[in-house]
Amino acid sequence: MAQVKLLLLFMLTFFLHNLCLSSHSQSSFVDTQVWSSSHHKVFNVEHFGAKGDGTDDSKAFEKAWAKACSASSSSILLVPKNKKYTLKPVEFRGPCKSPVTVLIKGTLEAPSKLSDWDANKMNTWIMFNTTKNLAVRGGGMLDGKGQVWWQKSCKINSSMALLFRKCKNLVVEDMTVKDGQQIHVWFRRCSNVDASKITISSPDESPNTDGIHITDTKNIIIQNSIIGSGDDCISIVSGSRGVIARKILCGPGHGISIGSLGSNHSLANVSDVLVDDVRLTGTTNGLRIKTWQGGRGYAKHIIFQNIVMDNVKRPIIINQNYCDQDEPCYVQESAVAVSRVLYKNIKGTSASKAAITFNCSQSIPCRHISLQNINLVGEDGNASTSVCSNVVHWKQDGNVIPAPCALN
Repeated sequence: MAQVKLLLLFMLTFFLHNLCLSSHSQSSFVDTQVWSSSHHKVFNVEHFGAKGDGTDDSKAFEKAWAKACSASSSSILLVPKNKKYTLKPVEFRGPCKSPVTVLIKGTLEAPSKLSDWDANKMNTWIMFNTTKNLAVRGGGMLDGKGQVWWQKSCKINSSMALLFRKCKNLVVEDMTVKDGQQIHVWFRRCSNVDASKITISSPDESPNTDGIHITDTKNIIIQNSIIGSGDDCISIVSGSRGVIARKILCGPGHGISIGSLGSNHSLANVSDVLVDDVRLTGTTNGLRIKTWQGGRGYAKHIIFQNIVMDNVKRPIIINQNYCDQDEPCYVQESAVAVSRVLYKNIKGTSASKAAITFNCSQSIPCRHISLQNINLVGEDGNASTSVCSNVVHWKQDGNVIPAPCALN
């Protein structure tokens, strides 16, 4: 009954989300074949001085955005195809008077030298801030030129290629982001987001290059996308609710992660997450929930279903004792509670002996973990195992391989 209620919740969230986006699309998103329509004024960045010859085009883009954002009716900011435009860190700030579509047909390139970056904007290359009814699409590419950043990687001061901050009714589709400085695409404090047909790529050795990072965001769908990076393909962290990731190809990378949550004794809440129809290939993790000891809050109402694993090192893992620092992490009484997690229809191969690992908190164990129709074996065809601690209220339906620890 609880699972039925959860599925109904997802269906309701999905319906309301699409209803909002449908209304938005009818009023603001134009087909690329009607640029000449009097209802949608086009602002071509080249008409504002962008050259696409390797010189800095940031000012031209800012001028074009200012005009598009202040237009009294729906507008298009056009980045022409077959050219590469160099942008220093730039912010496109709203709110705008009317819906805006940023149509990226060409390529945007980040500066190749750190000295070209503004010291006050070092952690963000391109930011869309405080917008409503924005669409970013067009089939173009964002090249973060991240190689110089990877040599000086620092996890404390994370940087990102593309940041959407406080954006409402947002569509991001049909675009490629490669070699991000660190995080490729970040949705922060957004609501009602539809992200689809996104290709993200960076080498598996590139540090901290999360594909898509979701923070404090409500009602977001990520679908029909290909993500390969040096960190999590998708990471979902505190304040996020109503997250759907569907039809995703992930690899290389660290898999799909909820967390980390609760660092430095912080409060962290994530709920109502659906990960559906995903293939993970050669990743270091598959489906992961990771929380720090000493944190507070919850990660709950989470469904992972219809997943295929190919040579994944840790296919299913919950780690409430996550510790990513040089100093040791000590056992603490508080923890981010993990509960109501369903793993359903998951099959494939594990690159390690333990295909299922639940390392839960002594003080606040994992609760209400359900496994349905799981078949995870070793690459060589040998049997895999499960390793578990501090888990209560198990449930098993159908055939589960390897057998859950509590049922061995």
